[in-house]
Amino acid sequence: MKRLAIIAACLLVLAGCNNHKPAEVPSAPAVDYSAVATPDFNADSAYAYTAAQVAFGFRTPGSRGQQDCAAWLAAQMGRWCDTVIVQEFPATLWDGTRVRGKNIIASLEGHPGSPAGKRILLGAHWDSRLWADHDPDEANHRKPLPGANDGASGVAVLMEMARAMAQMRPGVAVDFVFFDVEDQGIPEWAGRYEDDTWCKGSQYWSQHPHTPYYTAVYGVLLDMVGTQQPRYTKEQVSMRYAPGITNKLWTAAAALGYGQVFVNRETDPILDDHLYVNQMAGIPMVDIVQNNVGVSFFPHWHTLQDDMSHVDRNSLRMVGNVLLKTIYGDYQAMPGDTLADAK
Repeated sequence: MKRLAIIAACLLVLAGCNNHKPAEVPSAPAVDYSAVATPDFNADSAYAYTAAQVAFGFRTPGSRGQQDCAAWLAAQMGRWCDTVIVQEFPATLWDGTRVRGKNIIASLEGHPGSPAGKRILLGAHWDSRLWADHDPDEANHRKPLPGANDGASGVAVLMEMARAMAQMRPGVAVDFVFFDVEDQGIPEWAGRYEDDTWCKGSQYWSQHPHTPYYTAVYGVLLDMVGTQQPRYTKEQVSMRYAPGITNKLWTAAAALGYGQVFVNRETDPILDDHLYVNQMAGIPMVDIVQNNVGVSFFPHWHTLQDDMSHVDRNSLRMVGNVLLKTIYGDYQAMPGDTLADAK
């Protein structure tokens, strides 16, 4: 039911925003993605970064887990990236509770031959949900959940990408944004639905970017990318605002043999952080998000079972490889630049 509500709300948003579609850069010539040289993506490392986030406990607004995990994320990204900014912001939850969020932005500059002014935006949310309102046991509906797949997995893939890319810098600058207060939208037991109660961090960042007049060639959002049965489709928000990069990602996936996971099928829109980046920041952004058939995203979505026992290394690896092949396919590393500028 929640997924249907998200879809319905998103359809209304899409219907009312015809004049706010960001201009997308035309697709580049065909690339043999299977032959593109990239740094190695270590799935064990990505899995460990997922587990480390979960080990902090609940990463909910105002919690000790939020404070400790934010500091750890900033410190880890600082090992590989050139700059790290923690953007604190105020947010009001669905019930009027005032909280403080922390968006974490880490920037990795391209190699010295990179074109000036071109950047790519990669995002994921790092908070975990306060309420397991989709748990099969109603007694758990007001309990916080681990958020291993829903939150931590996407962040972990980007962390491993940052580590790898620092050793073989691409020909473009990359900004990693970890959005906070994404998953605190109105719970099912509230008896009503309000779409803008979700994605508070991306709403704030899109209106107050970390750099004035910030823009990017395109963006990619990762959400719920660690399930044991991964399935990603071309959801309609991505196809409306960023069809070129969406098709490019799915083409790269097919070239890598992941066509059964990155399904070449357009599906219903999803309300996620990319919607606000597209509409408010004007940056064409794609959402790589789990899309199971017949369930809400994945079987353990917003339940207490969203833990490390349901995170799969191979799923993390596939998503990381698709992103690396796509980015390096368009913006190659400098020849012989392996380990250049590594920290």
